[in-house]
Amino acid sequence: MTALFSAKSITKKYGRQIGCEDVSFDVYAGEVLGIVGESGSGKSTLLNCISGQIGFDSGSVHFDMRDRGFCDMATLSEPERRFLARTDMAFVHQNPRDGLRMAVSAGGNIGERLMNIGARHYGDIRATASEWMSRVELSTNRIDDRPFAFSGGMQQRLQIARNLVTAPRLIFMDEPTGGLDVSVQARLLDLLRGLVQELGLAVIIVTHDLAVVRMLADRMMVMQQGRVVEEGLADQVLDDPQHAYSQLLVSSVLQV
Repeated sequence: MTALFSAKSITKKYGRQIGCEDVSFDVYAGEVLGIVGESGSGKSTLLNCISGQIGFDSGSVHFDMRDRGFCDMATLSEPERRFLARTDMAFVHQNPRDGLRMAVSAGGNIGERLMNIGARHYGDIRATASEWMSRVELSTNRIDDRPFAFSGGMQQRLQIARNLVTAPRLIFMDEPTGGLDVSVQARLLDLLRGLVQELGLAVIIVTHDLAVVRMLADRMMVMQQGRVVEEGLADQVLDDPQHAYSQLLVSSVLQV
């Protein structure tokens, strides 16, 4: 089975400080990979490197593109990378305001991504935006409201709809439930789990919350000081962590 996405020996340093070092992994279609660790562990730096948000010092990232097969992302032109980010890849930010255009209506936020790939029929775009609002449990009566009129949890669901409307095959998620109330987190996790299963999405999700990994991830990696210290099936690592740092993370949750 060929991987959909592959990162090899990703290293990023800030002077003498290590952001992430020599990190390698594959992700397959329909699989969810959780990357966990405390603040400063390097998980967000890694996510930003592999998703193209920032550059990295060494290593490579490959993606199985529909039209050319397994391709080194470094060989793509800037227009090709931008198009890929609008079609087969998507990025869900922790703060939904970073992933939404706050001065544009909810429907416009969803429709904009469609227009970026060539959609032009206003009626079709609006109908698709309305359909996706329903799928993420937002009232279609609010299609013309701007995002600042929505709660934080609703903004996050709108950001998810905006990202999924073009049917990407790989989603990067950076702490998607961070900063939300516990009850809102639970609803969002239920929604994400349903969409992942329904659409067969591959997801790379960064989080400090092990409950998120337990609910969503098939596999997980534990990072400490920029390096991967343990990886494996999510349930196995959570139920029987082998590395001392992983044991500390799991035990800290159990003690809460």
